[in-house]
Amino acid sequence: MAVTTQQLIRYKKEGRPIVALTAWDYLIARALDEAGVDLIMVGDSLAMVALGYSTTLPITLDEIIHHAKAVRRGVERALLVVDLPFMSYQESPKQALRSAGRIMKTTGAAAVKLEGGYPAMAETVSRLTQAGIAVMGHVGLTPQSVHQLGGFRKQGKSSEAAERILSEAIALQDAGAFAIVLEHIPAELALQITQKLTIPTVGIGAGPHCDGQILVTADLLGLSSWRPSFAKAYADLHGTIIEAVQSYAKEVKAHEFPPSEGA
Repeated sequence: MAVTTQQLIRYKKEGRPIVALTAWDYLIARALDEAGVDLIMVGDSLAMVALGYSTTLPITLDEIIHHAKAVRRGVERALLVVDLPFMSYQESPKQALRSAGRIMKTTGAAAVKLEGGYPAMAETVSRLTQAGIAVMGHVGLTPQSVHQLGGFRKQGKSSEAAERILSEAIALQDAGAFAIVLEHIPAELALQITQKLTIPTVGIGAGPHCDGQILVTADLLGLSSWRPSFAKAYADLHGTIIEAVQSYAKEVKAHEFPPSEGA
């Protein structure tokens, strides 16, 4: 049975943690879905892990749609959420509606995600939800604002900053968001937000008290050459791939692969 936005809200009420990961192609999405992940996100992080950029900023709406279509073909059960990339929604609610509409119509996604919770963004969320588009919010460290923030630094450490992030989360909920990503903020702040909201929070580098957790799958699998301090690698696929390729190359050079007919 496919996971829905309302099901995630029920999970929060039941105290059932939400498991979320990112995907950027069919094979990764298929594996995550078969593993039972609740939410699969086509995040703009694929700009870094799949396309080789140093930030998420360069990826375009066309590129993220291209990847989302591939991911959609691999997903049968999980809720599929697609990021709105940088400058595809910040200009106005009308621009956001056009971008989100393209994603929903062309990829078959269930929802979109956008960053920020200041008043203008809450207005955008409200406009999207009024049009029937499910929206996931994102506060704390917002990677699309990396240069404004001075790098990928923890947010909400001062009482003033913490209050602002809490206010943003509440504004997003009031605007109709079905869930909110809390990224790289103190665990105490994440707990406060999680207790305050009736919609689920999904943490990434925000401590253990969120209603769910999300990681960039490349970090989890050990595919990335670098990963943030709050991420955990559950495998070393980068090393495994190198070893497999070296074994293949060794056999080719020794004329051991492919094997001779009849061998």
